[in-house]
Amino acid sequence: MKQPNDVFNDLQQKMSELFKNSPAKDVEKNMKAMLSQGFSKLDLVTREEFDTQTQVLVRTRARLEELEKRVAQLEQRLAGGSASASTAQD
Repeated sequence: MKQPNDVFNDLQQKMSELFKNSPAKDVEKNMKAMLSQGFSKLDLVTREEFDTQTQVLVRTRARLEELEKRVAQLEQRLAGGSASASTAQD
């Protein structure tokens, strides 16, 4: 008498053979090919490229904020220097 595992293995093997030769397998292959072709026409990026650009953007934003602060400080110094220079002339 066969063991239950042997029966399941035989059934799985027979089902695999049946699906391998069925039209469903051809439909699956055709759908994958069609989707691949469609995706290749789109302007898509990989997840790795997206993550890399996200990191670049985060660093760029931080640098921009730092530069904005420096410009504001320089503008304050310039405005403060101009105000004290004009009061000294009066």
